[in-house]
Amino acid sequence: MEGAVIDYQKQGRVALLTMNNPPANTWTVDSLNRLAALVNELNGDDDIRSLVLTGEGEKFFCAGAELSVFADGDKGKAHAMAQAFGRAFEALSEFRGLSVAAINGYAMGGGLEAALACDLRIAAERAGMGLPEARVGLLPCAGGTQLLPHLVGEAWAKRLILCGERLGADQAQAIGLVEEVVSNGEVLSRALALAERVEGQSPGSVAACKRLIQSARRRPLNEGRVRERDAFMALFDTEDQREGVNAFLKKREPQWRNR
Repeated sequence: MEGAVIDYQKQGRVALLTMNNPPANTWTVDSLNRLAALVNELNGDDDIRSLVLTGEGEKFFCAGAELSVFADGDKGKAHAMAQAFGRAFEALSEFRGLSVAAINGYAMGGGLEAALACDLRIAAERAGMGLPEARVGLLPCAGGTQLLPHLVGEAWAKRLILCGERLGADQAQAIGLVEEVVSNGEVLSRALALAERVEGQSPGSVAACKRLIQSARRRPLNEGRVRERDAFMALFDTEDQREGVNAFLKKREPQWRNR
């Protein structure tokens, strides 16, 4: 797909997706569509258990969308971009396995929103994060206003979005925006190591648990408890449930078949 600058490498059971659009790894409609298509393909690949999203180079994870796209005020272009953001990041958020953002540099606007769509975020010491859209007469349209408050609370979300504050990696970790900060040269290897840990888990259990955790954002607790028990019982229709229990009892490693 021409202009769809997302590189894909398979590293064992981990899919490594790299945003590669120098100099700032900005998003285009094509690259967003490429991301959505890749994630949908990965959902159908039983060999893949997790994915890592990172940026090419040392300075930028992703600086968001190219502002020049919005310079002429064309609502048609804006609509196409907003829809592409929605498709891509909703697909990323709903990926059946674990997703880890390896934030190797600046993650601004739609770059930070890409990280928010992942399950976990590992940041390099040099990383900087922000949602500066209001400074240019726009707003985060790829989940920023919806996902950020769940991670950092409403007040910090308002500081980043309404006041335009930017955070360094250490402060981002202190408020819960990222889970871990590592040295600049280790962010990708740390994210890959974390992603690889999922290989020891049942794929069906991981997918079911992820759906339950994410649905807790929008469902009442009493409804979530019922859905949790229903999901638990559904696992007994799978081969992996029996494999996991019996492997533990026989003190051997389970052989997951994702069925």
